[in-house]
Amino acid sequence: MLLTVAGALLFLRLGVWQLHRADFKEALLRRYAASSSAPLQDFASVAAMPPADSFPRVQVRGRYLVDRLYLLDNPKHDERGGVEVFAPFELSGRQPLLLVDLGFLPGNGTSQAPPLPPLPTAELNLRGLYVPPPPTGFEMGGNALKRQTRWPKSGIFLVLANVSHDLGRPLYPRILALDADPAVVYERVRKLDLSSMPPARHRAYAFQWFSFALAAVVILLVVHRKRDRPNS
Repeated sequence: MLLTVAGALLFLRLGVWQLHRADFKEALLRRYAASSSAPLQDFASVAAMPPADSFPRVQVRGRYLVDRLYLLDNPKHDERGGVEVFAPFELSGRQPLLLVDLGFLPGNGTSQAPPLPPLPTAELNLRGLYVPPPPTGFEMGGNALKRQTRWPKSGIFLVLANVSHDLGRPLYPRILALDADPAVVYERVRKLDLSSMPPARHRAYAFQWFSFALAAVVILLVVHRKRDRPNS
């Protein structure tokens, strides 16, 4: 009896926790949608320790390292394929580099990367959202950047620690996703990637935990119900 009660309470607690996670993810999506029109924040105040539950819109000034581009060839926006292009950005008077997400460059339906437009070499101001890097996973063969000797370098995941080691410079913990610009060829339709654990999946897990709690109680009642003794 005690074990059943303890197990049922544990399952209920896990179900409630999953519901809280679902509510948190939905609030996160709402804040991300609203951040694109939010006022600019001081980058220095969020650069090293960005808030975990928000996406500051910032402005930075510096220069691109135009010969050190990185291509993420994992995203597939449509049947044309394509790559997400990232460029290191050297901020004026700062040692760490800021990795800039230039946007998605559509392909032509082949496995070859599309030609990359040249980046400006002059100092300039950039505006965008200070967001977490793309999600990563297991990559067969380890760090693909080590096996490449020429830029642009490509991979199916973008790990900031690997990029930092490849560049020989520290990187800020987040990347800058540039504001939309109709004058560039990059597609910058921004959405928060929660594909690994969206709110709906948290609710599905909550239903599962609640079902376990109910099943534990039902099994206890079935096993210990009183049985009629047969006549002697």
